[in-house]
Amino acid sequence: MSGARTDMTEGTATAENGNGINDPRVTPNILAAGAVLWRHDRSGGLEIAVVHRPKYNDWSLPKGKLDPGETPMVTAVREVAEETGLQCRLGRYLGHVTYPIPGHRKLKRVYYWAAEVVDGAFSANSEVDELQWQRIDGLMDQLSYPMDRTVVRSFLRLPADTATLLVVRHAKAGRKERFSGPDDERPLEKAGRAQAAALVPNLLAFGADEIHSAPPLRCVQTVAPLAEKLGVDIVREPLFSEAGYAQAPDAALRRAVELVSEDSVPVICSQGKVIPDLLDRWAARDGVGLPPARNRKGSVWVLSLRRGRLVAADHLDRALTIDIGR
Repeated sequence: MSGARTDMTEGTATAENGNGINDPRVTPNILAAGAVLWRHDRSGGLEIAVVHRPKYNDWSLPKGKLDPGETPMVTAVREVAEETGLQCRLGRYLGHVTYPIPGHRKLKRVYYWAAEVVDGAFSANSEVDELQWQRIDGLMDQLSYPMDRTVVRSFLRLPADTATLLVVRHAKAGRKERFSGPDDERPLEKAGRAQAAALVPNLLAFGADEIHSAPPLRCVQTVAPLAEKLGVDIVREPLFSEAGYAQAPDAALRRAVELVSEDSVPVICSQGKVIPDLLDRWAARDGVGLPPARNRKGSVWVLSLRRGRLVAADHLDRALTIDIGR
């Protein structure tokens, strides 16, 4: 099963305007994010949430505009909570749709993720007065817009119930030649510390709850703010360091696979000479194509797995800044 997804850095995800014409080069004026919010019913069947907005008298997927300084991932989780009262955990990236705003010379782009409900209950609010959980056989007819149906079809290409593993390249730590001590003790620079802080809400949007790091200080410092927020320890993993990986790449891949869990969302922080090869090996093993990615410092891979096999890989790079897609 191939589940290659899109690198949001490069802007190559499917864009669909109001006429159904795909053009990833379109530059939007307004950015928004939303989710295909799903759950299992009592019989184990799949249900997807659709919301009714009285202002427009339509049925749609929950979504909303980015607040200043937000990333699309944070927006998607916040908007789901505001419109539905439900807390969710993001999974696979489903692409984006781009369309004109009626009556304005503006284009709106909405980024979508699969999102599993983890808590909460619906209550009517100023934007949404009704929520319905729809089985797949009735969902498409209920949705008001072809664009939403396109997003749902993207969601349905792979199983909804996947495990998530987050792989982070350490943040900026300055140049090696400018640090006089042992390289493993090279700390984050000011920009790197800002990257580490910015990672926290974005990793939490995917439900991050345990942390594993290569031993170098810059790796540990990259995930330290997340560990503090969660109140958990950082587990040192020598196999994910450049030195450890070079000696035992197969063992490192086995360790990464071992960390995948249906009950938690682990974060691995590693290095630039580890992550590309590790993911190439993993993708080749499971027959998944990876999107092009520069693997810059502070970037994140979101890996989706089903029954121990990789089915999708999403790369977040400029998505972690406020100018995504521009």
